[in-house]
Amino acid sequence: MDLAELVSRYDDRLRTDDFADLDASANGLQVGPDGSGGDPDTSEVDTVAFAVDAAEQTVEAAADRGADLLVTHHGVSWGGIERVTGRQYGRIAPLIEHDVALYVSHLPLDAHPELGNAAGLADLLGLEDREPFGELGPEHIGQCGRAPEPVPTDRVRETLESELDHFGQGVRVLDFGPEELEDIAVLTGSGADWLDEAVRTDVDALVTGEGKGKVYHEAREAGLTVILAGHYATETFGVRSLQTLAEEWGLETTYIDAPTGL
Repeated sequence: MDLAELVSRYDDRLRTDDFADLDASANGLQVGPDGSGGDPDTSEVDTVAFAVDAAEQTVEAAADRGADLLVTHHGVSWGGIERVTGRQYGRIAPLIEHDVALYVSHLPLDAHPELGNAAGLADLLGLEDREPFGELGPEHIGQCGRAPEPVPTDRVRETLESELDHFGQGVRVLDFGPEELEDIAVLTGSGADWLDEAVRTDVDALVTGEGKGKVYHEAREAGLTVILAGHYATETFGVRSLQTLAEEWGLETTYIDAPTGL
């Protein structure tokens, strides 16, 4: 498939342009020919690698596996690149050297109601009657829903520990809510800043990736359970969904698992 066609398909499906003013990440094609030089881009993509992070580890793995394109959730450009030196050089140079393009979807992939990270985590927890959660301007980057029946907090933790890749670090629980959870908000990655919205929404728990120091007392004072399941671990769902799409479009794919335990 032509690179420009694949990029267009992903951008349209994820509504990439709608997040241009909301996201520090330069979503879309970050490294690679874009056809803007006057001639249409004829770069062919046969094999696509998928990973959560665009880092030296995953870029080198993508090149070793013969990928033409690496698709990630976290890219290399956050608000512009002034110099390609140091760490930036270490990530970008191998992409160019091995002729591997880079496509990135950050908040658009968090937000997508079917393909997104929050959607995948809500699927894992079996949440029903879902509604948007995690307001960010005109968009929402999370979901909230109801468990089919009240579930003990320990069972939610056990599900997350058994199904997610924590690199042996496990799941942390700030257990300040009810003994059994029913209404649950999900916002993957670094979602603790939406604790106040979780309180206003009157859920029993907020499931996110990582927390900040202040979240302990905020959750305790609100009587809200907060479950910290790992930034990396909660953000594997979206790129996995994009991998499935690529396979449906007839492309060879490979997934690069590089857990951080964070």
